[in-house]
Parts: sequence; C-alpha cells; structure tokens
Amino acid sequence: MIDSGELRKGITIELEEKLYQVLDYQHIKIGRGSAVVRLKLRDIRGGHTIERTFQASERFSRARLDYRTMQYLYNDGDLHYFMDEENFEQMPIAASQLGDTLNYLKEGMSLEVSSYKGELVGVELPTAVELQVIDTGPGFKRDTATAGNKPAKLETGITIQVPLFINNGDVIKVDTRTGEYLERVS
Repeated sequence: MIDSGELRKGITIELEEKLYQVLDYQHIKIGRGSAVVRLKLRDIRGGHTIERTFQASERFSRARLDYRTMQYLYNDGDLHYFMDEENFEQMPIAASQLGDTLNYLKEGMSLEVSSYKGELVGVELPTAVELQVIDTGPGFKRDTATAGNKPAKLETGITIQVPLFINNGDVIKVDTRTGEYLERVS
C-alpha cells in the first residue's frame, strides 16, 4: 500500500480490481477543508482514461509489473503476437491495450513488455524508431529542413509531417513520444 503523497506520474496502481497508470497527479488544499488528490488515470487493460478525486489520507494498492524483452512478430486481426527472447514463448496482446504504440510497431522489433500476474498488459517503446517512407509528395532541389513540411505515410500506416527533401523509400527516425520527424537515416 502507498499513501497518496507517494503517487507520481507513471506509477501503476490497483483500484476497484482494475490496473491504472497515473497520468497526472494534483494535491489540492482548499481553505479549511481537508486536502484532496485529483488523479488522471489510464486503464491499462481497457485503454481509456478517467479522472478521480480522493481524500489525501487514502491509501492505494501498488501493482507490481514485471518487464521482459520480447520481439514483435505479427498481427492477426485484433491480436498482436510477441515472442519472449529467452524461452521463445509466443503471447498475444489485444490492439486496444497497445493504443498509439501500434503506430510504431515493426515486425522483428525488440521491446520491453510489461506483464501483471502472467498477463501481458503493455509495451514500452524506445524513444525513437526508424521507419521507411511509403508515400509522400515529390522533393525539390535545394530544399532545406527549415523550408517547410509535407505529409508522409510511413510503413506502419501512420502519417507525419516531414521536411520537403524527404522522398519515397527514405528511412527516417521518428520520436515515439511526440510522433515528430527527427532525422533522415538513409
């Protein structure tokens, strides 16, 4: 059990028999009343977010997640399969649990996967991934990185803004936290 004062962004708690990750934490003290804690939580299994207010004296059950390195193999409809790199066991994760992570998953990628009581619940992406540009407008000579941007569709299906000098077939580095172009790799 942890006190409300020990809560921080990124901590996973168990609340009403569900797993939640703390997205935002505010400790509020108004006038003579008792202090309250306002939390913005993301349901790890369901993927939706909620906001809840608790008394500052309330205690929460901390969920202990296990992390291991797994390789992304393929998707089959709504399920995405990962293989444990130590024992080669294959395990599925539903698309709803992965959320925006799907925009950056490439077959063969090694990732940190979190599990709770043997069930896979999430994926930790690296801060940047290399993806190939599938479709974008034509580039022009003498275009620089600051001249402007154009949309580009990447191999995973996501569309981001890239500099004008990027062409079809180029491999670029994308920030997974913001979804922004970082640099051209080749």
